[in-house]
Parts: sequence; C-alpha cells; structure tokens
Amino acid sequence: MNNGLFRHQFLLAMPGRVSGNFDQSLTFIAEHNEEGAMGLVVNKPGDLAVADILAQMDIETDIDPGQQVYWGGPVQPERGFVLHRDQGEWESTLHVGHGLAITTSRDILEAIGNGQGPSEYLVTLGYAGWGDGQLEDEMLDNSWLHTPADAQIIFSTPASGRWAAAARQLGVEGHQLSTHAGHS
Repeated sequence: MNNGLFRHQFLLAMPGRVSGNFDQSLTFIAEHNEEGAMGLVVNKPGDLAVADILAQMDIETDIDPGQQVYWGGPVQPERGFVLHRDQGEWESTLHVGHGLAITTSRDILEAIGNGQGPSEYLVTLGYAGWGDGQLEDEMLDNSWLHTPADAQIIFSTPASGRWAAAARQLGVEGHQLSTHAGHS
C-alpha cells in the first residue's frame, strides 16, 4: 500500500533516462496515494504569458506582461493550475501542505489580475499524473531522483536553474549525474 512517500517532493528527471517534454524536468508532487500521483512541472516555461491567459478570459490586469505560463504536464493541457502560497480562500483548492496549495478555479485568476492574489504563484497548463504503482515503477527504473520540495526553488529561482538547485539539495551537481544507471 502506498503511504504518500513522494508527496511534497521534487522529482528530478534523470539525464538519459527521461526524454521528451520531461527531459531535465523538475516536478512538484502535490499528491501521492494508492490511486497514483499528481504533480506539476515547475521549470518548463511555455510560450504564453499569464497576462495573455487573463485577457483570453476577459480578466483585466496590469500584471507583469513577461510572467510566463508553465507546461505543467501532458494531462489536461487545456486546464489551468495555480501553484501558490496557501493564502486566501478559493473555490477549488487542494491544500498540499508546507504552506502551498493548488487552485483550479477562476476566482484565483481574477484575484491575481486585480492584485489581490497570493503573494507567490506559478500558473501551469496541464499536470503530470501517474497511475497506481506507475511512479514507483519509474523510480525503480532510475528515471527520477527525489528530494523534499522547496518553495524558494519554485518561486525565487529562475526556471532555468530550478533543476540544478534541486539537485544541489541532494549534494550533487547536475554534471555529476550519469546518463546510465543500474542496480547493485
């Protein structure tokens, strides 16, 4: 039985073991239970700006036009997710602990647009999901490393440096990780 081992962890895609959109990805795992796992990729900025998304939703805003929307994962890429400091009351929020939450309702986007949203947030389209036992199998296959999630890395480290910052939590630099792994 799964005990949520990877909840509130970062998953670091192992070089040479994970490819495609997940290559060099850093995923925040928000939920992990007997049904599987759910997380958001937090280091893959997309082509859209948050201001563009708000404009498409007819939400007026004067937020930084350079603030990007991230690729959160391949599941439901048409759906938005806001990973944020656990501040405020929103219609559809998953409180993930350690002062973080994920909200999927329009009201948080309206609050962000008018300057009343959480102090720190990251908007993604889509999420990463694993079925029952799938993440555990991928871990055994050396596809991922894991380390406790750190909100400072999510919100204060530039996207291009997040994977390396999480790797440093493990005491390694990215170049030290082999593209080949095995079991002893």
